[in-house]
Amino acid sequence: MSRLLHRWGRWSALHPWVAIAAWLVTTVLVVAASATFGKALADTNAAPGTDSQAAADLLASTGADGITAYVVARPAADGAAVDPAALDRLDAELADLPHVLGVSDQTSADGRTAVVTLAYPAIEDLSVDDLTALDTRLDEVRDAGAWRVEGGGDLYFNFGGTETNVGEILGIVVALVVLVVAFGSLLAAGLPIALALLGLLVGVSALPLVAHLVDVPVWATAMASMIGLGVGIDYALFLLTRYREQLDLGATVPEAVGRAVATAGQAVLFAGGIVVLAILGLVVAGLPFVTAGGIGIAVVVLVMVLAALSLLPALLGLAGHRLAAKPRFARRSAVSVARWTGWGRHVTRHAAAYAAGGALLLVALALPVLGMRLGLPDQGSYPESSTERRAYDLVAEAFGPGATGPLVVAVSPASAADRVGEALREDAGIAGVAAPQTFPDADVAVLVARATTSPQDAATRDTVQRLRSQVIPAVADGATVHVGGYTATIDDLGARVADRLPWFVLAVVLLSFVLLVAVFRSVLVPLKAALLNLLSVGAAYGVIVMVFQWGWGADLIGLESTIPVISFIPLFMFAILFGLSMDYEVFLLSRIREEYLRTGDPDGAVVHGLGVTARTISSAAAIMVAVFGGFVLGADPILKMLGLGLATAVLLDATIVRLVLVPAAMKLLGRAAWWLPSWLDRALPTTSSWEAATPHAPARSLPTARPTRTT
Repeated sequence: MSRLLHRWGRWSALHPWVAIAAWLVTTVLVVAASATFGKALADTNAAPGTDSQAAADLLASTGADGITAYVVARPAADGAAVDPAALDRLDAELADLPHVLGVSDQTSADGRTAVVTLAYPAIEDLSVDDLTALDTRLDEVRDAGAWRVEGGGDLYFNFGGTETNVGEILGIVVALVVLVVAFGSLLAAGLPIALALLGLLVGVSALPLVAHLVDVPVWATAMASMIGLGVGIDYALFLLTRYREQLDLGATVPEAVGRAVATAGQAVLFAGGIVVLAILGLVVAGLPFVTAGGIGIAVVVLVMVLAALSLLPALLGLAGHRLAAKPRFARRSAVSVARWTGWGRHVTRHAAAYAAGGALLLVALALPVLGMRLGLPDQGSYPESSTERRAYDLVAEAFGPGATGPLVVAVSPASAADRVGEALREDAGIAGVAAPQTFPDADVAVLVARATTSPQDAATRDTVQRLRSQVIPAVADGATVHVGGYTATIDDLGARVADRLPWFVLAVVLLSFVLLVAVFRSVLVPLKAALLNLLSVGAAYGVIVMVFQWGWGADLIGLESTIPVISFIPLFMFAILFGLSMDYEVFLLSRIREEYLRTGDPDGAVVHGLGVTARTISSAAAIMVAVFGGFVLGADPILKMLGLGLATAVLLDATIVRLVLVPAAMKLLGRAAWWLPSWLDRALPTTSSWEAATPHAPARSLPTARPTRTT
């Protein structure tokens, strides 16, 4: 592999315009094809095999599978009652909007609040223009002065989005500053940013094309952008750092590019492969929309790997010695290496104490996971400045907290609806049940029930489970009855994630372990990596529980109310973090292994590997934290939670794990770290070290490595 990458890197440096032209053409073709033939991304949280999904499927058989929006209206005069004639006129104004199939209204018991529900067709037939039209009409109603109106519901959830996140831009700016400090050159700092943005353009533009194969969810774009920016900058940083090192050793530009691709490029290839494998492991979760989202993210990561290995070498060759470190900067780098080498000696001299202390800290941070409660945010978690949040609060105030997330009960045959409805009304957890809506052609009836507690309340979950296990079976008498709706879906997704998460973790760990055994030709190094990564991910889980579920420091990130941990966030966090942490693991351990093969000294190899990589790993982590942290400043609670979790985990991984636990563990393991059974050594493909891949190294290069087969 190293020899092939070395030749590829040299060729790219000698023929830079070929690779650059190929990428420009590819970018134009992908963007144009996406705009012309791309399929709209899906908006679904289907969970096959759950009761809520069965209810949705039964409802779909009636043809009433569209989405809704609702408008909460109160007379402008404080305390005034709703005028039925004025409400009829409001209904007519809203019914006149494009694509509205019909409207219905309901007035609260005190007569002061009305809710108008607008029925729309399936989401595939709608666009953001429909939401714009509704918002425009509501502005006209407000300007008329008779009503105070606010809007919410599915239409807003699907097309509302959030304002441009200034934090994302700030994250990129911080990343640029970190790169300038790391490289001492604006040109060198700009290359990773430019590469990541171009790769992001290609990767995200490809998602509507991938949607022809799988139903990529709409939220995958934002998540893919977050992950793509982080890994794209990191991969370019690793390659650029190694390229400058080779220039400093006296290599020619093509040779320096070849060696950088053969070494750091190989680490990028394996690290990117682990990220992709970890994300694709989401198939074990048993949630198609999560799997499809993972595929979308994996596509963007794959594009970033390809860009780092094909476009960046061409750009390095084109820039040549202009990317070389200036003498003053080179002296600062040497000082940094000396300091980190000193830190490595210090940690290895007190390896047992540092290993115990670091592990205890991560375990303490992970303990809140034991109280993790899974769920999904509703519009009650939106900022109070949004119309969705104001509508949500008005509905809860006028109709009770359960009205913000009603239970939708599908019954077949329709004749059983009356007795099912009566049983629901008698349950202590149900505040009210609307009259059944029947669909004679499908012989299905739909009951809408309001719980006495809010969708996020644990008591509501108990009510849903009681209805399914006790109340409904007692009166079903052969009828098919399923409990669905947003609230029931929350419970089902949480239960599915809790059930599948251990199997998913096991699958990802095993896949990563096998790949790392092949990369490092060791059993204990991959085992150590898996255990430490589990600790850092667990600590990140604990932090999001403390912030989002317990409310610790919530004000600092603009979180206006506590929310449960979003059902699929633990899945994505584990897949992404396990893969990203392997970036640093592969980058650090590759240098340790190179030094060990060269000298045969396991302790010295650890100190040397940490000394020459710590600056790069710290810079890469700072960039990741800046990029992920930028999403924390946004309004979307999903991206806010994912951003905080990823930023926390990367920070812990690059400091506690990579700078403390890894060198301490490698010191304690000694030569045993590189033990590999002889039968497995023979079965694995032979890998070549970077020195073997660069046979024409100048005199200043390191001596020839020892054979790579070790026992």
